Amino acid sequence: MSAAKKHHPVSPIGSSFEAFLQEQGILEETTEHAIKAVLAWQLAQEMKRRKMTKTVMAKRLATSRSQLDRLLDPNSEAVTLATLKKAAALIGKKVRLELVDIA
Repeated sequence: MSAAKKHHPVSPIGSSFEAFLQEQGILEETTEHAIKAVLAWQLAQEMKRRKMTKTVMAKRLATSRSQLDRLLDPNSEAVTLATLKKAAALIGKKVRLELVDIA
């Protein structure tokens, strides 16, 4: 076994990265931001696939274009679960949340 492998055991990148974020005290915040970013990206991609403009999507959501922009902004936290569910339904999707054990 090489010296590098003796001193730096290989571990799954996910678990070591998660441990790092936990040590830094930012795991929960980072996870929340990542989830919001993924949801915003998925909504935008599906709108693009359906050739649906922001104006049309906003109208179907019965909201303003600026509110839709907040929904699609991965950095905006001003989005409710109800809004996410309604937007998902308009593109033929649903939001699924679940409680999981804390490891």
